[in-house]
Amino acid sequence: MSTRAGGVSQPPFDSLNLRPWQWPGTDVDAPDAVRENQRRLAAALGATPVFLRQVHGTAVRRLTAADLAVAPAADAAAWPAADAAITTEADIACTAQVADCLPVLLASRCGRVVGAAHAGWRGLAAGVLERTVEAMGAAAGVAPADLQAWLGPSIGPLAFEVGADVLQAFGADPQQLRGEARLRFVPRPRPDGSPRWLADLPGLARDRLAALGLRAVYGGRWCTVSEPSRFFSFRRSPITGRMAACIARRA
Repeated sequence: MSTRAGGVSQPPFDSLNLRPWQWPGTDVDAPDAVRENQRRLAAALGATPVFLRQVHGTAVRRLTAADLAVAPAADAAAWPAADAAITTEADIACTAQVADCLPVLLASRCGRVVGAAHAGWRGLAAGVLERTVEAMGAAAGVAPADLQAWLGPSIGPLAFEVGADVLQAFGADPQQLRGEARLRFVPRPRPDGSPRWLADLPGLARDRLAALGLRAVYGGRWCTVSEPSRFFSFRRSPITGRMAACIARRA
């Protein structure tokens, strides 16, 4: 898991910004700086990271050596459109880019398959973790109980203010919170009385993984919003960089 330190980008992208310059938007860094940052990431990994065209969905890409040829393409439209990746091949790093969304890294205990998921609230509610675990099982014949998961830095439960639409996406009734929903959504009305809640994104991911049968789940204790010296945060600064969570098999 990268932090914002160790790169060459200038403010407000300082310094290890990994957000591809090919992506549309206003938060576009200097291409040469991003290339160098990505080179440093790959050198630290000892594997080639494959960046996805993340769309807050549930599609899972099974990466092969063929994806390595697409990875440096100038046209981002050529990249895999998915929010999770898995692989059974060595030295290919499944990669999730984040700046408040939750990165989830997974590996089978036997070492045959690894995966990375970009789990913002939309993708998490829609089933991106379920699809990733399912794809890993199909690729390597492993059961969910055979998988381990690590949750990276994300917007924390004291910073993630949401509306009723988010509760409803997770099947929670904003008018009457029950069971796990009472732990994951804490009422925090605005001063004008409008209803809002504080959501526990890592906790919601843990619930999903537990329901799938995973028992070895680690991490998820770092808040991107509250640690500006360590992490990029889109909620804190809409013009900002991106970090990357990566996982690869060794040859």
